Amino acid sequence: MERTNLTSRHMNGRLVRKTLGYSKRVEMLKSACAWEDIVYNFTRSVKTLRCETNVVGKRWLQYSPAMAAGLTDHIWSIRELLMLVPVPTNSL
Repeated sequence: MERTNLTSRHMNGRLVRKTLGYSKRVEMLKSACAWEDIVYNFTRSVKTLRCETNVVGKRWLQYSPAMAAGLTDHIWSIRELLMLVPVPTNSL
């Protein structure tokens, strides 16, 4: 659990102690946390999830948490993530 908290604080400036990047509104904090979760799960390879391979010139196959869960077949780029994830609308 502590590792998860450290990763969240490292990736999300709104959760860092003694910072000027705090959230004045709860909606902005929730949005920042959702973005951090999506980026972590889809665009970052995690060293503990990698698998050894027999491909010449490549020892490891990198995996993201979303790949390990079977949600995708490749590590996404930020551009791909921004193009494919729908932006939530504020309905009143």
